[in-house]
Amino acid sequence: MVQTAPPDLLAAADEDVAAAIGREAGRQRESLEMIASENYTSPAVLAAVGSILTNKYAEGYPGRRYYGGCDFVDEVEELAIARVKALFGAEHANVQPHSGSQANLAAYFALMNPGDIALGLELNHGGHLTHGLKVNVSGKWFNFASYGVDRETERIDYDAMAAVAREVRPKVIVIGATAYPRQYDFARAGEIARSVDAVLMADMAHIAGLIAAGQHPTPVGPAPVITSTTHKTLRGPRSAFILSDADHARAIDRAVFPGTSGGPHMHVIAGKAVAFREAAAPQFRDYAIRIIENARALADALQGEGLRLVSGGTDTHLLLVDVGVRGLTGKAVEGALDAAGITVNKNTIPYDERRPTVTSGIRIGTPALTTRGMGPDEMRVIARLIGRVLDDIDDETAHAAVRAEVGDLVAGFPVPGVPD
Repeated sequence: MVQTAPPDLLAAADEDVAAAIGREAGRQRESLEMIASENYTSPAVLAAVGSILTNKYAEGYPGRRYYGGCDFVDEVEELAIARVKALFGAEHANVQPHSGSQANLAAYFALMNPGDIALGLELNHGGHLTHGLKVNVSGKWFNFASYGVDRETERIDYDAMAAVAREVRPKVIVIGATAYPRQYDFARAGEIARSVDAVLMADMAHIAGLIAAGQHPTPVGPAPVITSTTHKTLRGPRSAFILSDADHARAIDRAVFPGTSGGPHMHVIAGKAVAFREAAAPQFRDYAIRIIENARALADALQGEGLRLVSGGTDTHLLLVDVGVRGLTGKAVEGALDAAGITVNKNTIPYDERRPTVTSGIRIGTPALTTRGMGPDEMRVIARLIGRVLDDIDDETAHAAVRAEVGDLVAGFPVPGVPD
């Protein structure tokens, strides 16, 4: 069995890098990781990603490589493909994209030509930068129109989506977000796309693990093309994949290679294969259920601290918290919580009047803490700690006291793969 190099080998070869990694290991152990897009992989995934497969170049696809010596990496990629297709019930899968952004770009290239019209969720309402940000390649090469959330309910307004689609006649409608706490109505979005002869592309990066576990409706069926990352709720390595129906399979594969990438990262594909197998196990369903239970418990407790939640709560792993109601900015809250050992990120909220670098909100998620074994009781404790920090945002002594309590709390919940 090939193992990754022991930590002391790295320290002997490069003490500076080893020291930085050691400090990061300490941060992960000793703080509350509550960024909604982050999680902890299993030791098995870490071992695969750190394996000797990093040595192998494998441009092309299994059985059709541009390099020799690919027999065994072909086995790994074929395992990853078969497992993710079975996990989501998809007709076709491409496991080579290195990131969610690359997967989205490849999907656009498969479905559109530069200058074509697409329709995505307004970025200030939760959409991702690859859904049409003007300075991103998606916004530079394609003409993105947007739909949004209703001002009162703060949920996606599908009637408005349909109206904009009829007006602009997009080739592609993107459904998915980076900061939206509610379930998506993929079936309704698919009907809207078909009504204007558009292709529905679902970006399920955040909720892939919930979908795999049957805790969120699947886009497979309504959406002919689906992109996703493999980390976040799916708990794999930092990477991505694309699912599609059979009709779009060839276009997707050509858009990935040679369209937008060269050689795949075979060590990361091995990590994906391991993660897909883990996600198919019965205990992963229990994990996904606990993610949502924790998010709801945290939501209730934060509301008890006087905070407003966008849309009034959550259906998923993610909470979008309006700190503007407390006279605070997301930037200030992110910094204060970080000083207290609680890691979140500032985030715009719908109809935010503050700049994206300042914001009126923070985004919080429960996947990583759930992986550590925390439950609703811990979520209620954490909500109280957050409330204490926000009660006196400039009190460094109070922040230090909360950080000490965070240390006591996390001591009972080890991080998988991170040594003590």
